[in-house]
Amino acid sequence: MNVCDKCGSPEIIIKKKQSGQKLCSNCFIESTKNKVLKDIRRQKLIEKGDKVLLGLSGGKDSVMLLDILSTLKNRGIIDLVAVTIDEGIEGYREEGVELAIKNAEKYGVEHKVVSFKQYFGTTLDKIIQNNSEDARRNACTYCGVFRRWIFNRVSREVGATKIATGHNLDDETQSIVMSYLEGNIQNLTRIGPKSQSKSEKFTVKIKPLREIPEREIGLYVIAKELDVHFAGCPYAGESFRAEIGTFLKQLTNDHPTIMYSTLRGFDRMKPVLKKEFGKESVFDECEICGEPSASKLCKACSFLKQWEDQS
Repeated sequence: MNVCDKCGSPEIIIKKKQSGQKLCSNCFIESTKNKVLKDIRRQKLIEKGDKVLLGLSGGKDSVMLLDILSTLKNRGIIDLVAVTIDEGIEGYREEGVELAIKNAEKYGVEHKVVSFKQYFGTTLDKIIQNNSEDARRNACTYCGVFRRWIFNRVSREVGATKIATGHNLDDETQSIVMSYLEGNIQNLTRIGPKSQSKSEKFTVKIKPLREIPEREIGLYVIAKELDVHFAGCPYAGESFRAEIGTFLKQLTNDHPTIMYSTLRGFDRMKPVLKKEFGKESVFDECEICGEPSASKLCKACSFLKQWEDQS
């Protein structure tokens, strides 16, 4: 019968390809939220008393994570603060910032809006426009480095003990496959639900949505009627990550569990990779910004110096 496997409702909104389970709207929302909270407990991503800094872009992933983490805040388990980063992408970021502000107010969460311009004196648009075509194709690399720098700096400014991001199952499997194809073993040793460093200046980063497919996150925000920014970044379509994402989605059509099996297989191999290839970085301070760095300049300052030299 075409009814919800949990409550018997005839109003089905999803049939999970990997399990065949059919769920109505309410049961899907509840089961997804419970799955995320269970993963948080199982992987010990959050402890009672943590102050969690949530990266809130206004997109579906971060708004769903805000919806779920706010339940822990309301129960007095964690303190929650959100930060929105304006990268300076004209015609794209403005709506996301507005929706992030709206959602932070809705959930009663302390919220900060910061920007590339504020911390680096420029925008992503300007960096890419004044650079080569190759740099445009690698816009995601620049953006990722600058965003991580800001998250880490803001986390210390607000006294956060964890940084939570909305990386989903698709994101994580893309990172695994990309790193393998590029031969980036060091990056493979760092991928996971929880990352931390020996440097006290680095705040622990967590990915509570790591086992939730992007498709289900989209269904969750629609089912709950959450206000989110669905538009995709104009630079993302030109990236290597986008190519890998398309490839994995095509595979998923015929092999529904491929992303889960990729993640599970990687998680079993990671301890061996870390033992054989994980190297201890000797952290010092970047001579320009003072952030922890394994060399004279951190990645962010190195990129900015390259951009200034070419401008």
